[in-house]
Amino acid sequence: MSTTFLTDLEIAQSAKIIHINEIASKLGIAVDDLEHYGKYKAKLPLSLIDEDKIKNHKLVLVTAISPTPAGEGKTTTSIGLTEGLNLIGKKTVVVLREPSLGPVFGIKGGAAGGGYSQVIPMEDINLHFTGDFSAIEKANNLLAALIDNNIQNKTRNLNIDSRTVVWKRVMDMNDRSLRNIIIGLGGTTNGTPRQDGFNITPASEVMAILCMSKNIEDLKTKLGNIFVGYTFEGKPVFARDLNAQGAMAILLKDAIKPNLVQTLEGNPAIIHGGPFANIAQGTNTIIATKMGLSLADYVVTEAGFGADLGAEKFMNIKCGYAGLKPNAVVLVATIRALRHHGGAKKDEYNTPSLERVQKGFENLEKHIENILKFGIKPVVAINSFISDSAEEVEFIKTECAKHGVDAVLSECWAKGGAGTTDLAKAVVKVIESGENNFKPLYDWNLSIEEKIKIIATEIYGADSVEYSAKARSGLKTIKALGYDKLPICMAKTQKSLSDNEAKIGRPRNFNVTVREFEFAAGAGFVIPILGDMMRMPGLPATPASEGMDIDANGKITGLS
Repeated sequence: MSTTFLTDLEIAQSAKIIHINEIASKLGIAVDDLEHYGKYKAKLPLSLIDEDKIKNHKLVLVTAISPTPAGEGKTTTSIGLTEGLNLIGKKTVVVLREPSLGPVFGIKGGAAGGGYSQVIPMEDINLHFTGDFSAIEKANNLLAALIDNNIQNKTRNLNIDSRTVVWKRVMDMNDRSLRNIIIGLGGTTNGTPRQDGFNITPASEVMAILCMSKNIEDLKTKLGNIFVGYTFEGKPVFARDLNAQGAMAILLKDAIKPNLVQTLEGNPAIIHGGPFANIAQGTNTIIATKMGLSLADYVVTEAGFGADLGAEKFMNIKCGYAGLKPNAVVLVATIRALRHHGGAKKDEYNTPSLERVQKGFENLEKHIENILKFGIKPVVAINSFISDSAEEVEFIKTECAKHGVDAVLSECWAKGGAGTTDLAKAVVKVIESGENNFKPLYDWNLSIEEKIKIIATEIYGADSVEYSAKARSGLKTIKALGYDKLPICMAKTQKSLSDNEAKIGRPRNFNVTVREFEFAAGAGFVIPILGDMMRMPGLPATPASEGMDIDANGKITGLS
């Protein structure tokens, strides 16, 4: 007998949605403070942030083990945990990143959760939302236009050497044809020919800056600090030299404000910013997190990909700049991912195998050890799938207990908040125990090489770090520019703890190689690139967009 499940979109469309004014009232926000985007979305003014309240409220970070390509359900778990915490009487808001259109139309889908743990209106959130990504794209591309205009201008220019320009244009779509292009063809009136390219919008430094900014003035300063390239005399050129920061900030005047929506169960959700975690910092904005902590007793937030990427960056970069301290960490694991790390092929992910789970557990074990290094005892959330066997679940609980860590079955996809009350109680228990005492992994004042070594050896489990000739040259440049005391934002595959995506489980006896360096002078971090990292993805052979449609009444189908 086959079982038919509703799709995420069907569940979202059948839900009773509450006017955003009522959602705001649950957080004590006056209607006059809302900037409405229709009936079910609104932007929140930065004036609602209260630093005194933030100190007394609890921050819960949701992260995960090294994921399969489909992901392990961090967003779904974050939303479900928020529902569960509210059900047990804790005033809680979930704070999430915004989805990128590239994955929505590509292969991964949206980022509004799944099943009965979603944020709504799901279609709006996954498609354009309130226009934040568009504003980031325009601000990024304004700077690109100003750079090429300055190069073109023969009477009033900064003497920029076009061969040194590192600033790329962006577009929020997967389009491999735009990775490497030539611009300025067609004669002298059409600009100066040079090699260029596009990144996807979540990879823009403007996105990173928006997520790291505290207010408009801070935003303008950071935008002005964006490094563009060099003059022919070897002098560094920044966006402020082009007087770009004011106009760029104007384009971001609304995008800097967090977005208020709701969960399926009518609890408040704040969604803002959307950098990827393999090539950027992978967390929502400082402003949104502080907004949540100002308005609710508990804030649940998530960081992209596995804990070796998003969580490491959240705790070493975001917490450092924002002055935040997570009170608890939830480590999401799926049995299908443990089967994967135990050697199962894709068509075997849903086939019960205690042997493969036993072998794959070492990946979860390593992530547990890593979270403990930050002074926090994680709670493991076993994100439930129908293919899980009782003996596989029991094995994970038993093994986690050996590390002094609770592992709790989370049925957030199937049951929403009712399926996460046990997880919610476990999170409250670990917070109220007073055992957690967050500390960052490294001191920003260490050398770049020392900071990279700590991340590579402590978090990834590498034996050592090697540098290419190009990387060593880049290291000299970073030091010469005075950026060696910035935190580190590693660009690395999400598929492995190592820099080799084929090394699943818990890799041992390996070195990592820094191929080259980039730096985000505006956002405030150095980016070592491990392996070939792609900043403009391509579409799969069968894009998800092919299954999407809209009818005469405006009803959307095929969105996931």
